Amino acid sequence: MRTNFDQLLEAGCHFGHLKRKWNPAMAPYIFMERNGIHIIDLNKTAIKIDEAAEALKNIAKSGRKVLLVGTKKQAQEVVAAKAQEIGMPYITERWAGGMLTNFPTIRKAVKKMSNIDKMMTDGTFDNISKREKLQITRQREKLEKNLGSIVDLTRLPSAVFVVDVMKEHIAVAEANRLGIPVFGIVDTNSDPNNVDFVIPANDDATKSIEVILTAVCDAIKEGLEERKVEKADEEAAAQQEDAKEGEVAAPVAKERRARVRKAAPKAEAEKVAEVKEAPAEEKAEAAE
Repeated sequence: MRTNFDQLLEAGCHFGHLKRKWNPAMAPYIFMERNGIHIIDLNKTAIKIDEAAEALKNIAKSGRKVLLVGTKKQAQEVVAAKAQEIGMPYITERWAGGMLTNFPTIRKAVKKMSNIDKMMTDGTFDNISKREKLQITRQREKLEKNLGSIVDLTRLPSAVFVVDVMKEHIAVAEANRLGIPVFGIVDTNSDPNNVDFVIPANDDATKSIEVILTAVCDAIKEGLEERKVEKADEEAAAQQEDAKEGEVAAPVAKERRARVRKAAPKAEAEKVAEVKEAPAEEKAEAAE
């Protein structure tokens, strides 16, 4: 898998921040300065995208989840669309503090949302006052807005992909604390040291975010498809194995049945002989 350099250039992935706003830790990824703005080395960006894509593909192939995070305005729609396309959890509204480090509490909130849904369907909702209905409905809407996109996240994700590591610094800090790998689009004003898979690129332009997310999500999709193929092959192999065992077992069972049928008349004859011999023995004992 090789990221197209021209696509990155056309999307404006090379535009960094003003020189005075730069983070010195990003120096290895900066190509040059033009008109007071740092230009990112897109050759390195392409290499880093491919590395991140390969790692994410392997995570998806193993059946684990990747949490996509992009709460800034430019990223919200793109992140939501791409995450829904590959069936991965995502956060595009405010990051709730403790979403990873206090995951059991977050799961309780998600469960509360499903309990409200159950109330609406089983008739409980009809037996409460209008005021209570309004309060519960508002609570449901708030939960849906903040947590609706992670309903299927039943355990901690195996990786977190972040758009703009400065804005999502709480998410990055929580993932680091729990040892969860962080993949991130990192601009020239950000610190790449807390990110495991750095993708140096413009994190302020929607086109730039979209082209990188497309490459990453295509890799995740590929991993998911390979997982399906492997599962299908395993099932087919298991069925063939069962069929072979059946073929081997059939002659053995047939031979066993033949032996039983052959032995049955002999056993019957022995029983008859025993019955005939018994009276003779009894008479002999009486004579004595």
